[in-house]
Amino acid sequence: MNTLVRPPRLAPGARVAVVAPSGPVPEERLQAGLDVLRGWDLDPVVAPHVLDRHGEFGYLAGTDAQRAADLQGAWCDPSVDAVLCARGGYGTQRFVDLLDWDAMRAAGPKVFVGFSDITVLHEAFATRLGLATLHGPMAAGVDFVKNTRAQEHLRATLFDPESVRTIASTGSALVPGRARGVTLGGCLCLLAAERGTPHARTSARGGLLCLEDVGEETYRLDRYLTQLLRAGFLDGVRGVLLGSWQECEPYERVRALLLDRLGGLRVPVVEQFGFGHGEGALTIPFGVSAVLDADAGTLTLDEPALV
Repeated sequence: MNTLVRPPRLAPGARVAVVAPSGPVPEERLQAGLDVLRGWDLDPVVAPHVLDRHGEFGYLAGTDAQRAADLQGAWCDPSVDAVLCARGGYGTQRFVDLLDWDAMRAAGPKVFVGFSDITVLHEAFATRLGLATLHGPMAAGVDFVKNTRAQEHLRATLFDPESVRTIASTGSALVPGRARGVTLGGCLCLLAAERGTPHARTSARGGLLCLEDVGEETYRLDRYLTQLLRAGFLDGVRGVLLGSWQECEPYERVRALLLDRLGGLRVPVVEQFGFGHGEGALTIPFGVSAVLDADAGTLTLDEPALV
């Protein structure tokens, strides 16, 4: 697995576009998130359909064509330096094939931030644009609006990425050891659902795989992990970082499953690393070379996430 192109860091006054690729966005949370971004001396602009709701399927923020147009329009706007997702939910898989990847590639590298359902776009940006992305809090998310640690870690990554080259967690080793690889991953159920699709990687070989999920029963997590194992996606993976399992079953039950399914890989695995749907989520760059120290609970990037 190769490292990907790192986009430029942000500077005061940078214009950032907020898009809603998945579910509908509560207006009050969006406004609160915009206030945070303005407090960072950024210039946030809201894509046209962010506050829309699909007429028939209320779990979508507008139609597939509208959500695709918002993302592509923001990415291809030369005045925009970064694209931040407003929230997750569901819906990215429905429009990812509508995007003009040639046009987006021609627009050049930019910062892209999101998580959860946005896992689909992290994979597509890697395979179609060769671009490193940030798995981090979203502009209208509760964690981004209310949690200082989530805000400050993302802010440091955007403006001063050298200061967060070592990402330290309170996690511990599920399987001890150290490993070097290229970061990738996201929401477990989306990584499993993307198997066989045209925009997803076929393998995590050579990678440090980040996994987390929300609101899933243990047997479903078992299904997703087993799917990745049977599909050969985990063959040759160098290490695994496990984030939050918010609103899943009691963690000891989830932990037993993670050890059962991942322990046989014989690679370092760190648990409770602090990214994903949990409170105070850390920002994890995808597409960069790094060293995982499962015993110390650290991820040390070879280079800053942004140039």
